[in-house]
Amino acid sequence: MSDSTGVTLMAKAEVADTSRLQRGVEGGKADGYIRTIEWNMMNKTKFFPLSMLSSFSVRCCLFPLTVIKTQLQVQHKSDVYKGMIDCAMKIYRSEGVPGLYRGFWISSVQIVSGVFYISTYEGVRHLLNDLGAGHRVKALVGGGCASLVGQTIIVPFDVISQHAMVLGMSAHAGSKADMNPLGIKSWPGRSRLHISMDIGREILRRDGLRGFYRGYTASLMAYVPNSAMWWAFYHLYQDELYRICPYWVSQLFIQCVAGSLGGFTTTILTNPLDIVRARLQVHRLDSMGVAFRELWHEEKLNCFFKGLSARLVQSAAFSFSIILGYETIKRIAIDEQYKHLIRW
Repeated sequence: MSDSTGVTLMAKAEVADTSRLQRGVEGGKADGYIRTIEWNMMNKTKFFPLSMLSSFSVRCCLFPLTVIKTQLQVQHKSDVYKGMIDCAMKIYRSEGVPGLYRGFWISSVQIVSGVFYISTYEGVRHLLNDLGAGHRVKALVGGGCASLVGQTIIVPFDVISQHAMVLGMSAHAGSKADMNPLGIKSWPGRSRLHISMDIGREILRRDGLRGFYRGYTASLMAYVPNSAMWWAFYHLYQDELYRICPYWVSQLFIQCVAGSLGGFTTTILTNPLDIVRARLQVHRLDSMGVAFRELWHEEKLNCFFKGLSARLVQSAAFSFSIILGYETIKRIAIDEQYKHLIRW
């Protein structure tokens, strides 16, 4: 064999190896390890119970941030709280720890919607994978579809939960906004269950079943793009971190950091929509247009930053914790035939 022929064959081999590596990275596998554990690789009987337990544990730990974020979003300008820490301190001094968990048990129903959410996300990704879609496209479309299903289930509970979160809020300071438009009695010592039941009955009496879907369109406009972008950014940041991090850095750590960065990015982009959603549900406004005009009249450009610090902290903490639980459980639930291809 001549030298030129040998060089040609070596060049072709290098091109073939590069092509295989590229296909491996795009398919979620690189350096012999699986980066993205797909739906068909997991034992569902392990995955679903562990996923629900993980979701409930994260909500238990981080729910106070949701309460703080909601109260900051619905207040008139800054007439009750000056910021996230001020809000937390005033709630704690006024009501103690229970005040930071207002609406928790109603909101915890989200762990059920979470099962439908993740099943939809993984199912859509699996279908798109069969069609040959790239992993970022799969993440974008799967995240949007999952949020559509999840919000349809959870919005009625979200409406009740947010009313419960802001009850008694005006007592912390001279609030100009009505934080109890349903006229719910919430004297000290009254159980959260009775309060939540009263909220549900009053919404049904005033608005019928439609009342439980107040702000549904705003929720879809806020959360469907948020979810779609979050999953897309999660995979984007993950790919970039894989490029710049040394090989010895934990794959799970890279995924958690990518989740937090994705949370930061989507939170900044969708903050005004989330405020409109919260106000529609709590202040019982007639439409998104009314909510936007009222918000702009009160806040002007500050509407892009209202409650943003609390939402950024909440989003980063939730994203890191959810990905830590989600990716850990996927590794635990993966079928035996793939375990040797998993890197922690």
